[in-house]
Amino acid sequence: MPWDNKSDNQNPWGSGSNGGGSNGGGSNGGGRGPSRGPSRGPGRGNEPDLDELLRDLKARFNGLIPGAGGGSGLLVILAVLIGVWAVSGFYRVGADEQGVVLRFGKFHTQTAPGLNYHLPWPIETAVTPKVTTVNRVDIGMRAGDDRRSAGVMRDVPEESLMLTGDENIVDVDFSVFWVIDDAPDFLFNIQNPTGTVKAVAESTMREIVGQNDIQPILTEQRQTNEEQVKALMQATLDSYNAGIGITQVKMQKVDPPAAVIDAFRDVQAARADQERARNEANSYANRVVPEAQGEAVRIRRDSEAYRAQTVAEADGEATRFASIYTEYRGAQGVTRQRIFLETLEKVMARTNKIIIENTGTGVVPYLPLDQLNSRSISKETK
Repeated sequence: MPWDNKSDNQNPWGSGSNGGGSNGGGSNGGGRGPSRGPSRGPGRGNEPDLDELLRDLKARFNGLIPGAGGGSGLLVILAVLIGVWAVSGFYRVGADEQGVVLRFGKFHTQTAPGLNYHLPWPIETAVTPKVTTVNRVDIGMRAGDDRRSAGVMRDVPEESLMLTGDENIVDVDFSVFWVIDDAPDFLFNIQNPTGTVKAVAESTMREIVGQNDIQPILTEQRQTNEEQVKALMQATLDSYNAGIGITQVKMQKVDPPAAVIDAFRDVQAARADQERARNEANSYANRVVPEAQGEAVRIRRDSEAYRAQTVAEADGEATRFASIYTEYRGAQGVTRQRIFLETLEKVMARTNKIIIENTGTGVVPYLPLDQLNSRSISKETK
């Protein structure tokens, strides 16, 4: 081979020996003039022979592929390389992914899950981000870094301490869950998705907390705040064309600052006792008021019935008196006698009576006064 210098008389750049006897080794040996090989003047002493170099490369290439000779071997190799290059454009998009084809680094098209094809590199490339994976960002808390604290969340006060609308401080730890809604926007419009979501979430939560008092935030307004933060975050990210969808905002912990948490817990306990007493009072009122209302209705109806009865009795007495008076005017003696007897009957109906006829004379009547007294005493005791 031309590049294998196996002999001192061989030179890949042409013959450089000076003929002559055994002393021929230098450029001036043997009494002969300069070499008849290629001119090697001062400016061309190290220039290679391009024709010789191309012939050498061709020979080496033919040696690598037995049976390949001439231009046909190069065409076969070129065809194989082109085929491999063309086949490299096939790619697969998973069911949880979305294909994004870039042409010379610029967005070209989107592809659905399955087997797809794009022009091979460097013309086009494909990116397949996972669009169904739910990502999570924690604000105000971090997982432990070492093995001992792995799985244990530590508080980050610089992120969690926030000012409420009534100028109180509240410690809010929350998590944001998000997915990729639009792959091209996600890939090209934001540089740091996780950092962007975290910054927007912290800013949005501070805005919502600053619009409310501390008491509702700590108690019944937690779910409302989560929905408000989610809506405001989504609107902000949409204005950035971030291609991110917020699926959930979850408040993990909402407490007063650690320095005053005991006092707040005492206040909360007092509020709970107040609420319990209020509920008991409402329950008692709900039970007593209907009973009192029912008793009032009963008394009212009894009085109405008594009034109706008294009026009816008075009307009857008046009617009876009028009828008796009419009879009295027609027969005064008989009517007077009848009234006397009826009145005497009513008066004497409940007393012990002894009736003595005046038919006998000269006989002292026997009156059992002791029995009459005992009967009256027994009636009185009863």
